[in-house]
Amino acid sequence: MTLTRAELKKVLVVEKILDGRMTNAEGADALGLSVRQVIRLKRKYVTEGGAQALAHRNRGRKPKHALLEETKQQVADLYITKYHGSNNCHFAELLEECESLQLSTSSVRRILLEKGIKQVKQRRRRNAHQPRQRKPQAGMLWQIDATPYAWLEDRAPSFTLHAAIDDATGTVVGAVFRPAECREGYSLVMMQGIKEYGVPLSLYSDRHTIFRSPNEKLTVEQELAGETKPLSNFGKAMAELHIEHIKAITPQAKGRVERLWRTFQDRLVIELRLLGVKTIEEANAA
Repeated sequence: MTLTRAELKKVLVVEKILDGRMTNAEGADALGLSVRQVIRLKRKYVTEGGAQALAHRNRGRKPKHALLEETKQQVADLYITKYHGSNNCHFAELLEECESLQLSTSSVRRILLEKGIKQVKQRRRRNAHQPRQRKPQAGMLWQIDATPYAWLEDRAPSFTLHAAIDDATGTVVGAVFRPAECREGYSLVMMQGIKEYGVPLSLYSDRHTIFRSPNEKLTVEQELAGETKPLSNFGKAMAELHIEHIKAITPQAKGRVERLWRTFQDRLVIELRLLGVKTIEEANAA
C-alpha cells in the first residue's frame, strides 16, 4: 500500500520517537497533533503492523454511499435522451421531480464528466458591470422586455417571449409568447401583472418605438411654446395609469430582465420539451 505524504511523515516521526531520537512532545509539535494523539499513533504502529497501520482505513475501499454504476449510467442516459441541454442544477432538479433520483448538483456534474458528457451550453465570462441597487419594495419598478428565441427548438419556428419582472423581488409578474415583438404582447404582460400584483409605480423598458414616439424630441421652440412630448399608444396607456415610464439607454441598465432571458433559455426550453409543446398556443397555455 502506498502512503500519502502526510502518512509517511507520521511514520517517520513515530519511528524517531520509538528510537529515542524525538520526544512525544516534539513529535506532536512536528505533526500538529496533541501528545495524546501521538501516543495513539505509537500504539497503533507497534500493535497493528508498523507503517501500514497508519494508512487511512478506507484506502482501497468503496465508499459506503457510493453510487451504483447502474445509477450513474441511468443518469447519463437520461441526460442524453431526455434532458439534453439542461444545466447541472436544473438537471438535478428534474431528476428529483420526474425520476425520483435525489442527487446533488455536484454529483450530477461529476457523473456527466466521468461519462465524457459536456453541457451543450457553456457559461461565458461576461464583462463586469456594476449592478444597480434593487428597489426596496415590490411594485416600485417593473422591468419589461421581449426576446426572440427557438423556444420549441426544431418543433416550431422561433417566436418571441414578452415578460416583466419586479425589480425588488425578482418575481415574473407577467409573460406571454407572440410571433414577434409587438404592442399586444407588452399590453398582455402588463394586464397579467396588474391583475395579479396591482399597478406598479414605474416601468423600465428599452427605447423601442412601441414604447416611445419617433417624434419624442421637441425643438427649443416647441418647448418654449409649452408643447408636451408625444407618446406612443403604449406610452399613453401607461400615462393614464400614472405609471412613470423610464427608457433605458443600454441593455445593462435593465439587467434583471436581461438575466431572466438567460434563465428562461436554460430552463424553459427543457420544460416545454418535456410537456410535448409544439405550438405557440400550447406554449401560452402551459
